[in-house]
Amino acid sequence: MTENTEIFRLEHVSKVFENKNGRVTAVDDVSLSIREGEIFGIIGMSGAGKSTLVRTLNRLEEVTKGKVIFDGRVLGELPDKELRQVRRSIAMIFQSFNLLMQKTVLENVMLPMKIAKIPKKKQKEKAMEMLKIVGLEKRAKAYPAQLSGGQRQRVAIARALSMDPKVLLCDEATSALDPKITGEILELLKEINQKMKLTIVIITHEMSVVEKICHRVGIVDHGKLVELGSVKEIFARPKTDAAKHLVFPAKQDLNLFDRTDKRCIRLVFDGRAANESLIANMVQDTGEKVNILCADTKSVGGIGFGQMIVELPEKPESAERVLEYFKEAAIPVTEVTSL
Repeated sequence: MTENTEIFRLEHVSKVFENKNGRVTAVDDVSLSIREGEIFGIIGMSGAGKSTLVRTLNRLEEVTKGKVIFDGRVLGELPDKELRQVRRSIAMIFQSFNLLMQKTVLENVMLPMKIAKIPKKKQKEKAMEMLKIVGLEKRAKAYPAQLSGGQRQRVAIARALSMDPKVLLCDEATSALDPKITGEILELLKEINQKMKLTIVIITHEMSVVEKICHRVGIVDHGKLVELGSVKEIFARPKTDAAKHLVFPAKQDLNLFDRTDKRCIRLVFDGRAANESLIANMVQDTGEKVNILCADTKSVGGIGFGQMIVELPEKPESAERVLEYFKEAAIPVTEVTSL
């Protein structure tokens, strides 16, 4: 990832829609930059404005106010011919795959090159090269109906890559897939990012997607960018209600401690050894016990990641002893009473 070179810069971008019920502000004064070669996540709940925001990046949505600058050029100032050229550098994939069912896998991947009037021999060579990258070169003659959902998304990725874009926009690209296939597609995107130095922007409502592959993330709520930073920073210490809602365990688990008479804390695991018995060690060292209300932890390459909600002992001095233990152990701790 190139640390300082930005591929996108948004300056006070707003998008307002007019309808019979009045004005709806889908994007509200958003400013941010996306660095060349990074995987950047835009996350928010349904209706937060994230999909509208990503569509301003390739001018599928015209901004009401502000500027979208791509690779040093203000998109809103480009005439149609130049805009079409620039859009070839900004590919996009969607949740619904958008494949032509009557055409083969190979023909689907060749389609953007056909529209660009690239010689047919080159189209086929490039399409086969892209299919090899996504692991589907042996299915070139198959039709989309003969493929699984994950395979269809791989075809969509191959098609998006066929014009050698600088950026790949992914709008809820894994939402229609099961967890196993989602993991495979995310690993493929990470591999493409590393090998091709391709900037990837991922729009999602799932923190698990962001955690797996993004370098930085912006959280959108009611059209506003409410938090921006590294995934590790925001996961460990979410500041806004929108961020907390996204990074905390499922709401049904939160109901377990939605009680103002109990003092609860959230522990974040962001790189400890997965076999480290943190709670057991705390009990042994302090003599205090805690009630584990819910946990969402996993091991990635032998390293522990995730979070745990625990109820502290009722006695204030016992609770402080537990908090001091976690502080000395350098475990990020956030106190929670109700959410």
